[in-house]
Amino acid sequence: MQYNTQKEQLVMPEYGRGVQDMVDVAVTLPTREQRQACAQAIVGVMARIQPEQENQTDYRQKLWNHLARISRYKLDIDYPVEIVPEEEVTAHPKPLHYPMRHIRRRHYGALVENALRYAQTLPESPERSLLVQMVANQMKQDLFVWNRDAMDEALVANDIEQYTDGEVQLDIDNFHFAPVGMPSAQQLSGGKRRKKK
Repeated sequence: MQYNTQKEQLVMPEYGRGVQDMVDVAVTLPTREQRQACAQAIVGVMARIQPEQENQTDYRQKLWNHLARISRYKLDIDYPVEIVPEEEVTAHPKPLHYPMRHIRRRHYGALVENALRYAQTLPESPERSLLVQMVANQMKQDLFVWNRDAMDEALVANDIEQYTDGEVQLDIDNFHFAPVGMPSAQQLSGGKRRKKK
């Protein structure tokens, strides 16, 4: 007995080994007319395997492209649709440019640094105080996610001062941090749960 793991890997497993075997036979047929007739029959079988996609506009084109892929682009027939070239299918996308820059404390991330840098440019005002408070709450949440044991409000205030070269300070004696962590089911529901009778 031969197991599937011992057989050649399928090009498109969603169509199964039966379709793969039919395509392999079609590639070896001697005349173009035989290969063409066999390809038409195989596409009919493929359409029955995935009937839920029949309503798509380019459904038939996809099937013929899949047929070409399953044959590893060796099936020499007159395709009724334009086939995507093998080079285009197998081409790897170009790597995305990711701007690398130094982040002083990775657990806070670049957005916290940018927000504090922006807060430095603002004059002393309620808007600046609100921004610093929002950033402080985010920093405490980041500490909670990164390491709960390191979560300390005095550390957040100290880090804000260091980020802004002492220009912005958070008065933790007069500021109450928002609770951190995942909200409870009661908080999400917006009130107290009703007791079952």
